[in-house]
Amino acid sequence: MGTGNYAIELRELTKTFGDVVANDKVSLALERGEILSLLGENGSGKTTLMNMLSGIYFPDGGEILVDGKPVTIRSPKDAHDLGIGMIHQHFKLVDVLTAAENIILGMKGKGRLDRKAVAREVRAISEKYGFEIDPDQKIYDMSVSQKQTVEIVKVLYRGANVLILDEPTAVLTPQETEKLFDVLRSMKADGKSIIIITHKLREVMEISDKVAVLRKGQYIGTVDTADTDPQRLTEMMVGRSVSLNIERPKTEYQDLRLEVKGLNCRRDDGVKALEDVTFQAMGGEILGIAGIAGSGQKELLESIAGLHKVESGHIFYYPPRPDSDLARTGLHVPTDKAGEELVGKTPTQIHQIGVSLAFVPEDRLGMGLVADMGMVGNMMLKSYQSGKGPLVDRKAPKALAEILKDELEIATPSISTPVRRLSGGNVQKVLVGREIASSPTVLMTAYPVRGLDINSAYTIYDLLNEQKKLGAAVILVGEDLDVLLELCDRIMVLCGGRVSGVVDAAKTTKEEVGLLMTHIPTDREEADA
Repeated sequence: MGTGNYAIELRELTKTFGDVVANDKVSLALERGEILSLLGENGSGKTTLMNMLSGIYFPDGGEILVDGKPVTIRSPKDAHDLGIGMIHQHFKLVDVLTAAENIILGMKGKGRLDRKAVAREVRAISEKYGFEIDPDQKIYDMSVSQKQTVEIVKVLYRGANVLILDEPTAVLTPQETEKLFDVLRSMKADGKSIIIITHKLREVMEISDKVAVLRKGQYIGTVDTADTDPQRLTEMMVGRSVSLNIERPKTEYQDLRLEVKGLNCRRDDGVKALEDVTFQAMGGEILGIAGIAGSGQKELLESIAGLHKVESGHIFYYPPRPDSDLARTGLHVPTDKAGEELVGKTPTQIHQIGVSLAFVPEDRLGMGLVADMGMVGNMMLKSYQSGKGPLVDRKAPKALAEILKDELEIATPSISTPVRRLSGGNVQKVLVGREIASSPTVLMTAYPVRGLDINSAYTIYDLLNEQKKLGAAVILVGEDLDVLLELCDRIMVLCGGRVSGVVDAAKTTKEEVGLLMTHIPTDREEADA
């Protein structure tokens, strides 16, 4: 190393935050004209490492070499001057400005801004690499993928030869992901060096030349993508063998559990969040909810849980059928009891009428748990009754906390330790475990494995399947389409607050779901179908 053949070299780079060692003497190299995937579980130190390279953090030890020469990077400006640009997961754009204005924002120039000249340069970069961008379009009029394009063009405009992308496909449809990958390949062919921080193994295999793996802040190794596979990469990340099989068990029968009719509601800012949403959720199935971020997923779950005001429409709950003989036939027989209207009821009232409805919200500590309480206190927030469930005995909150701690391998000094002192992944386990342990008849969960290591994620998938087999209706909002396609029975797609389609997960494709995420079929198209 150090011969100048590398665009970037990191030598024994170390970063600590108090007692936490985020990066422990990490050494890796990036060649010119190479796409390197940086892989690791949440908390493995991927983003911290790249933040040192892009000038957001300053390392406590080690050195960075650019083109074979040691450099000091104390700020993002230093990184830009060295030709390094980072595209963050959360975009840093000014909504009221145009694409061109955002691209040159903060750059030193002489005299008045020549908008036409900037637009020409932006179009030249776009044509060179295959971007689709209108320099004069306002950011607030852009889709998520268009905003990402602006961020990438912005760093290229400033002369970047090394690009770092943090979870670039997290908010993209499959079609937008393919477009992005085509652009990255064009940039690679032009000699650019690219680092992608990601956790999606299929995309790692598709786009990268090499994969560097971090585990708990330490560098495990770099492998050629052509010489590895998802199973081996997982073992490098976790340190042991992990099964990557997601089951989709068949249930004995399904019956109507939840019926939503013509649901309309608005966001807190008055903007329409859901428009005429209608669907059914069956007991004994997992119904996936897919859609671009902000398509109404959050408002839908909160409306059903009695946490969000409904403007109009109905939400009917149907209790499990007591007629077990009919249940075993596998035929759908309407419940004897009329549906119970949930709209207008508070969460407490929903519980009092006998609806066992569990809700795992996206904001764990803000809505799901009391941060200053330990696991025992948070268990006591729910009323536990006897019944069948995958987590064995629930005689007392303390016993339940101990069971969850062991079953889900929750890392905590004790079950009395305030949950705010736990890592995000462990907070997630506490919340999901508590909700599942209540043996719900309807289980709603938003991004249940976000922040979890791979082993814990598959444990959660198993627990969701257990609830499905017990007859619960599981409604799962997810962002990883590969997981939704393998785990769910049906997938409902939301686009702009409306239902654009409901598909059989076993028979559909990622591309079909991706199209529904960005396009609401017209009445004519639905008739033709």
